[in-house]
Amino acid sequence: MQLTTWLQLVLGRPFRRAGHRTALVAAGLPLHLAVVPLWLWLLGTLAALVPAMTPLPVLLTLVALPVLLTLVVTPLLTVGQRRRYRALVGKDLPRPAVPGPGRNWKSAVRRLTTRALWRQVCYHAVAGPLLAVLDLAVLAVWAAALVAASIYVWIWALPPQLRVTDLGYTTQAAYITAGGLALLFLGPRLTGALVRLETRAAEVLLGPSRTEKLARRVADLAESRAGVLDAADAERRRIERDLHDGAQQRLVSLAVNLGLARATLGDLPADARKVIDEAHREAKEAIAELNNLVRGLHPAVLEDRGLDAALSGVAARLPIPVRVAVDLPQRPSPTVEAVAYFVVSEALTNVVKHAQATRADVTVERIEETLLVVVADDGAGGADLAAAGGTGLAGLAKRVASIDGTFSCHSPAGGPTVITVELPCAP
Repeated sequence: MQLTTWLQLVLGRPFRRAGHRTALVAAGLPLHLAVVPLWLWLLGTLAALVPAMTPLPVLLTLVALPVLLTLVVTPLLTVGQRRRYRALVGKDLPRPAVPGPGRNWKSAVRRLTTRALWRQVCYHAVAGPLLAVLDLAVLAVWAAALVAASIYVWIWALPPQLRVTDLGYTTQAAYITAGGLALLFLGPRLTGALVRLETRAAEVLLGPSRTEKLARRVADLAESRAGVLDAADAERRRIERDLHDGAQQRLVSLAVNLGLARATLGDLPADARKVIDEAHREAKEAIAELNNLVRGLHPAVLEDRGLDAALSGVAARLPIPVRVAVDLPQRPSPTVEAVAYFVVSEALTNVVKHAQATRADVTVERIEETLLVVVADDGAGGADLAAAGGTGLAGLAKRVASIDGTFSCHSPAGGPTVITVELPCAP
């Protein structure tokens, strides 16, 4: 059983994909040679007309014609190459970035000046003919291997009167058969190496450049991150609704029942009344804490009425006067709106806890595609963005950076402190 497995690995594995790879090489031969006649025409024109002192306009016209034809057939050849790889080896070559649609002369000039087009021209005019030479060599190896390995079949296929029976020739046929078998063993490896070379050349010259790949990767990551942020924001809203409509309502009902019990049951022992009073007080405290928690997750007023009303509510609950100025022609996306709300809410909380300020100002306005948020106070200053604890500014900076925003804090000793946040708003 081990010998059989070893034979399958040694003999069967190289031939497993040799058929598709050889078909890929054979199908690529005409595509690789497609522009060769045009460039032979160009070289022949130069060789014939330059020594004859042909007028320059005529010479330039005859030289430009094969170049223009090459530019015309390049997209068609590229499509053929993509279909060849997709049909025979199941590989999709990534498409490079192309200019926007348009049929005016500016669009044509943009297409002619793209690096992607000239990389394709380089593939078809330079790499293609070189690969065609290698294709012919590999196909010749396969043809020689098949003919040599079956030399005895060819000998015995001849009529008896033409058949060679000389012992020396028979010995040569044995050598030829052995050489053919060796070439058959070598053929799949040569084909595989050539296919890898062709695939690499096609990916580099027919596909997007490294810069384009990185740009696409960044765009995909940004899109994925935006989806995650939207999903997290939606989950916060769901939790807020569940708490508000479920646990909070149950606590309110419990507090009401305890209040009724305390008011109507007048003949209770003192110990029982004390327990009811304690339970009623803790239920009301739990309701207050749950209200704060729900408000911290995603306040309903933010979703219903926007930043102006939500920030005004935050300012009204603070022990110091806060001026809120919100100028938004239209509401930003829910994610941006939520980040702006939490930044202002946390910044004002820090002002009350640490700044020793007597007043604060909050300004929110949209400038083109940027939401500008500024929180200023007249406190003692000295806020440190890099501090590990206390102010929590590092957490705010991370929250802003999660949507590609910028966060800055100017807080010299003695104040004032100004926090500036810029959040991108999609058009």
